[in-house]
Amino acid sequence: MNTTAETGQSGVAMAQRPVLVTGGAGFIGSNFVASLLSAERADVIVLDQLGSDNLKWKNLAKHRVDDILPPAELENLLSGTRFSAVVHLGAISATTARDADAVIAANFRLSKRLWQHCSEAGIPLLYASSAATYGDGAQGYSDDHTSEALARLRPQNLYGWSKHLFDTWAVNQVETNKPVPPQWIGLKFFNVYGPNEAHKGNMKSVFARFYEQCAAGDEVELFRSHRAGIANGAQQRDFVYVEDCVAVMLWMLTHPTVNGIFNLGTGESCTFRAAIETLYDATGYPPKIRYVDMPKALREHYQYFTKADISRLRSIGYKAQFKSVDEGARHYVKHYLATADLHR
Repeated sequence: MNTTAETGQSGVAMAQRPVLVTGGAGFIGSNFVASLLSAERADVIVLDQLGSDNLKWKNLAKHRVDDILPPAELENLLSGTRFSAVVHLGAISATTARDADAVIAANFRLSKRLWQHCSEAGIPLLYASSAATYGDGAQGYSDDHTSEALARLRPQNLYGWSKHLFDTWAVNQVETNKPVPPQWIGLKFFNVYGPNEAHKGNMKSVFARFYEQCAAGDEVELFRSHRAGIANGAQQRDFVYVEDCVAVMLWMLTHPTVNGIFNLGTGESCTFRAAIETLYDATGYPPKIRYVDMPKALREHYQYFTKADISRLRSIGYKAQFKSVDEGARHYVKHYLATADLHR
């Protein structure tokens, strides 16, 4: 990180102060922690709620962290510890969330507090935004983050709106010359999949949700299309493997001149049908797909297509290639889903 540091043989700055990772026991957060620690780049303090379902703590079980604290301890933590960077991935991330007060407290006000801290402490802030900010995609998927461009977006659920609200607030801070962290990065994650998502329940990726059926040769149910001109199973997503997401995050934090909001997807789109056919093929069975009606409550706000525009990511110098769905799904199956351990 761009703090007081020594530089290792790899050329990566080795931070002397810990990195704070909110949501560090969650899906993307725990993968980030694993990569950070495997490279011995920094010590890590995790801020997260582990719960009692005996799943989330396993995301961190293989890794040494300096501390794990609940969100209620944040203020004490900020006043008593000097960090080299804050990676803010904690959020209420369910797209079906209904408690607006809780979502705003967790996704907007907490993000503002961390922005303030990083501005005052002079340390980088990397935070999670979401592709849900694009709503139905009518305005496209460009990550132009001027206030004028952001004002055109219309998120279709509470989660997406809360993320958009903070993106808009952050950009306003920059454009009106308010205090900002020396490096600030917002990442609009598209459909991320990979190890350490077992705790997510119905919010798991289609690969994790349907692996067992595919591996048993059983039938998988996908939503029928309710839009003219789009075939059943032809709904599309930009599926991005979590290891690729983490690689981008680490790269950005070692390039201190990078600032702004960026899409984080592959720049390609894949149908749900093709994704499930890949999963069946990886498990050695022919596909058996049945289409069922989408619940009426979802139809109005359902996204039929997403694809990240990653031209800005490429323009700042990020050259690594992203795994295709075929590559990512097969890696996920071989190294995690088909083993006794789903955790990285």
